Amino acid sequence: MTAARVVFVTAPSPEVATTLGRTLVDERLAACVNVVPGVTSIYRWQGRREEAEECLLVIKTEAARYAALERRVLELHPYSVPEILALPVDTGAPAYVEWLMESVTVEGR
Repeated sequence: MTAARVVFVTAPSPEVATTLGRTLVDERLAACVNVVPGVTSIYRWQGRREEAEECLLVIKTEAARYAALERRVLELHPYSVPEILALPVDTGAPAYVEWLMESVTVEGR
């Protein structure tokens, strides 16, 4: 098991998704964010089935940065209850995992 995490977040538009992604990378909360447009989400909200076209953000970070990443997404996201799901990474290419960890390391930490 590594300390790497993959976090899924959905956003209502490519513009919102790109802004979130850029902010998370600029603030070193994420090493990389992939924005996947054209996702159809089908979900239950307030007792009704809903469908929406969204973008999916696939965010790569480390466990120690997750709480700050979640707080930042909640601050910036337009939804009252945004999807934020973190999955552990059991294993990965060693060079990639090393790069990921270095990319989210904050100076002095």
